Parts: sequence; C-alpha cells; structure tokens
Amino acid sequence: MRKYPIINKAIFFVLATLAAHTSQAAEVESVFISSQLDPNSIIITEIDIIFVYDQEIVDSFPATKSQWYSSKKQFVQSVGNKADVVSIFVPQGFDSAMASLPTRRREALKVYLFGQHDSSSMAPIDVTEIQKVLVEIDQFGIGVSIQR
Repeated sequence: MRKYPIINKAIFFVLATLAAHTSQAAEVESVFISSQLDPNSIIITEIDIIFVYDQEIVDSFPATKSQWYSSKKQFVQSVGNKADVVSIFVPQGFDSAMASLPTRRREALKVYLFGQHDSSSMAPIDVTEIQKVLVEIDQFGIGVSIQR
C-alpha cells in the first residue's frame, strides 16, 4: 500500500464517486397507470408520484397515505425545488397515458407513490429502483410492478 499512495488514493476516490452516483440515481423512466375497476362506476382515483431530491425531506417524509393527503398542500409549498409532485387522476376502468415525469427525475434520491384508493395507513410505495413502473388499481387497492 505504501509504495503507490497516490494511485491508491485515486482508485479510492474513483470508487467512492461511483458508489455515490449509483446509490443516488433514481431509475424511474416511465409510469403507466391502469384501473381494473368497473368502468361504469363514477370514481376517479388520484395517484401522486413524488420525486425527492433532498435527504432531509426523505428523512421527514410522511409515513402514511393519511399523513400525505392531509399535509400535501403544505408539503408542496414548503419544499420548493427539493421535490416534484406529479398528480394523475385516473377514471375507473381506463388506462392512463404515460405520466409526464420531471426532466430531473434521475437526480431524485427517492421516488414515492401514493394512491387515494389504498387504505389510510398505507405507507408510501418506494419505486426509486424501478425503471418502468406499472401501477394497477383494483378492488383491493394499488399494486405496483415492473411494466413489461
């Protein structure tokens, strides 16, 4: 180790930089939402996709759907450019088009999803590491998987 201290330091710096970049980059490229509920019912489900760019916001993020929707307006006003919120309203029985996502989405530390159709105690769904997100709404709640 002592023979090549500059090389060892350079290798350590490169590895540390790569680790930092790979652990922070969000994978989300697309979000498609599909409602499997009866198309004859008159219900619209709101899906919120939240891109968080600041660790402090990640650490204090609402723990449940109830907390999120009761403080959403204050959250959006208080975080400024430290987060982006994409809200999509899906009529039952219909598929949405691909969600329009923020251009800086890959900079997000975390990407969370909430759906109004879930139970009030539901935790945010972390989709940070899913490249093509498929959200399916059915009579049991919100399901998230990888879109094929």
